[in-house]
Amino acid sequence: MSRISSFQEFWPFYLSEHQQAKSRFVHFIGTTGFVLYLLYLISLSPVVMSASVTVALLSGYTLFKVEAKSNAFWLLFSMIAMMAWGNIHVLYGVVFAYFWAWVGHFMIEHNKPASFTYPLWSLTGDFRMWIFMLRGHFWTQDCPRFKEEAKLLK
Repeated sequence: MSRISSFQEFWPFYLSEHQQAKSRFVHFIGTTGFVLYLLYLISLSPVVMSASVTVALLSGYTLFKVEAKSNAFWLLFSMIAMMAWGNIHVLYGVVFAYFWAWVGHFMIEHNKPASFTYPLWSLTGDFRMWIFMLRGHFWTQDCPRFKEEAKLLK
């Protein structure tokens, strides 16, 4: 199988890996927990944590297209390391988020997480799905928005 060449092509694949509402729900738990914990850590050390998160996000944004050519695990790992520079405890939030995401994949969907092949785009997909869920979409398989996005798979 050749690599997907853009995030626009990746998004329908990402949705196909998250078809069950329970899986999306546990992803939501993990991402929400991570975001809340990150906000807590930022409140403890606003300047250092804000700077480290900003540098991590800017590096990810700058190198986002690397994922089209090869697995960007090294980039995701470096982004996590940059945030950990601000506070090593950010690793607890990362473990929490991935734990819940992998529960969704291994125990509910019974598939391999996209983060193994496309780590940066998978992370972006997680946050995109999380934002849709905050807006009331993707909670059930009957959700019109999910069906609309899923049509791209056919």
